[in-house]
Amino acid sequence: MEASQALPPEGLRATDLEKIWQAEGPFLSVYLTTEGEIENAAHRSEQRWRTLRATLEERNVSAAILDAVDLLVSTAHQRGGSLAVVAAEDGGILHVEHGPTPPIRDVGVWDALPRLGPVVEWRQSIVPYVVVLADRRGADLSAFSPSMPDLHMEAGPGPGPDRKVGPGGWSQRRYQQRVENSWEENAAEIAVQVTRLVEATEARLVVVAGDVRTVALLRGELPERVAALVEEVAGGRTLDGSRDAIAEDVARLVDVNAARRTGEVLTRFSEERGQGDAAADGVAAVFAALSRGQVEQLLVHDDLDDDRRAWFGPEPPHIATSREYLERFGVERPREGRLVDVAIRAGLGTGAGIRIIPPEVGVRDGLGALLRFAP
Repeated sequence: MEASQALPPEGLRATDLEKIWQAEGPFLSVYLTTEGEIENAAHRSEQRWRTLRATLEERNVSAAILDAVDLLVSTAHQRGGSLAVVAAEDGGILHVEHGPTPPIRDVGVWDALPRLGPVVEWRQSIVPYVVVLADRRGADLSAFSPSMPDLHMEAGPGPGPDRKVGPGGWSQRRYQQRVENSWEENAAEIAVQVTRLVEATEARLVVVAGDVRTVALLRGELPERVAALVEEVAGGRTLDGSRDAIAEDVARLVDVNAARRTGEVLTRFSEERGQGDAAADGVAAVFAALSRGQVEQLLVHDDLDDDRRAWFGPEPPHIATSREYLERFGVERPREGRLVDVAIRAGLGTGAGIRIIPPEVGVRDGLGALLRFAP
């Protein structure tokens, strides 16, 4: 795709996650199933947490931190299928986030670095998008973005003739043209508002449902860059029971869009790796690129059972697979952490985007990078 080559899909950049590492650590990372659409949802979440808490107590995690997590669990099922909490010995609760789906299993980890891979993966699955329900009188517009409140508005020029009829006589052709002009004005006004919402939310998807003729006119009025984002689904603006089906179609298209963007990144990675100058593949090459601040997008497969270790220093570029390497370059008292978490910390701290990738996609050691500049 030409568009992806000109403007490749970015990885996640999150200043709020970067701030977590300002705490000294060690860190507690919790991922807990908090399903809301089940009987006794709050009780079940609390049961799961009690089991996890007992394990963490055995690992000497402080009671003060665990008590603070207690307060978050009872209502978490109202916010999403998963609760993520990061806390530190010297900073208390540092981050709370609610994910859309339950984790593979409940996780409680006490380690030198927090586990943020699942949070990154949640966020990259939340694609900013606009929904347009249009008819010949106007449209209902909604915009959704993780970086701002949901937006809802109406668009259109207001009441006017909304369908063609056959009045007969000399006036028929003039009446038909007036209706057609009204539809075109309607579509033009909707297009202006849709374009504004796309720009405000940096939407990557525009889902359109409604009257066939209005949808066709709307496509023609949208700027080319916005029209390229449009996906049409069945349904309409009227309260006829179709909105649940539209919502399901929107969720499906958001998932497809997110997966497509990951696929585009991996395609570009494969191309750059083949040319041998703008990609790094495998732990050794990626760590070297991260230490030079060279990584534009970090590609990570984050397996919960992956406990490979690496070393890091006080600054994000201070990373290596051995303690001796960092000490040789003047880093005092290097610390050991989970390799994937060391890489994500270095990526976020050096301004790289992070993209979580599926397993077995041709990236060595589950770690790759697209580079800002060649070595």
